[in-house]
Amino acid sequence: MKGSYHIRVENKRLRYDLDIRRNITIIRGDSATGKTTLIEMLQSAEQDGAASGVSLSCDRPCVVLDRIRWEENLEMIHDSIVFLDEQNHFMESEEFAVKIRQSDNYYVLITRAYLSNLPYSVDEIYGIRESGKYLHLNKSYHELYRIYEDRFMQSQPDCMMTEDSNSGFEFFRHLFSDYMECLSASGKSNLYQKILNSGKRKSCLVIADGAAFGPEMERIVSLARHGYRLLLFLPESFEWIVLKAGIIKDRQIEDILECPENYIESSRYFSWERFFTDLLTQETRNTYLRYTKSHLNPVYLQDHEKQKIVDMLPEQIRCIVKEE
Repeated sequence: MKGSYHIRVENKRLRYDLDIRRNITIIRGDSATGKTTLIEMLQSAEQDGAASGVSLSCDRPCVVLDRIRWEENLEMIHDSIVFLDEQNHFMESEEFAVKIRQSDNYYVLITRAYLSNLPYSVDEIYGIRESGKYLHLNKSYHELYRIYEDRFMQSQPDCMMTEDSNSGFEFFRHLFSDYMECLSASGKSNLYQKILNSGKRKSCLVIADGAAFGPEMERIVSLARHGYRLLLFLPESFEWIVLKAGIIKDRQIEDILECPENYIESSRYFSWERFFTDLLTQETRNTYLRYTKSHLNPVYLQDHEKQKIVDMLPEQIRCIVKEE
């Protein structure tokens, strides 16, 4: 399943509007914010149709998955948007992650749990915002994850930290090693502890693949709230940056990057990061730009190619690199 979908659920009292564009969407928030009501309205529409008094509008079936015999029931659901509420603790299990890894459904998970097994995007974590009787999704980290403290940029960061030691780390180490310590956390789940160990005295530039970094956001945000000086740069992935940089001249790539959701098949790609890695690898095969994730091709460190990539970075990141 691919594409984006608008969902409208309403009765005489309430209306929800949701836009879903990836295979995993997270809705979180405190009690009494309308999450349970949304599930109840979807269940009523599914079970009783028009007699429920609930109107459901979407180009795909919307299904609520319950914890009773969930594995068997999920086997029978295809090309649908599947909703689960926070009472379904199996969402936190490896079994659930395995089941949906090659699924042709989209999933909307209403939960505050730490779902370390699921690579969901920082851009697909929402709260429910109310405006009268209308309720719609509000991005939880739309602005928050970019910069936490204005004071941070008054001095050079003490360190740069990436989630892994692959090609992205090699590029950013080359870019920043003259100005700061460069570290790899050897896995996104290790970033929290690495930052914690570095202490509040250090300011840290953290670079991670936003396409799969969603599970870690709340823990990293909690550090910022407790005085850790962090600047987070969370692009979809390093490969996405390279593709956006225009080093490869291909109109089809431009079209894909404009609306990735129309090209990324959920049953094949568990996260968008994997799609962008495959796309860059395929497009550069048998060329001087040949890309592999495990080791950076030195051509990307040449002046022309490097500058193209640097130009894609936010101003807050570019200004760290001093002019020669």
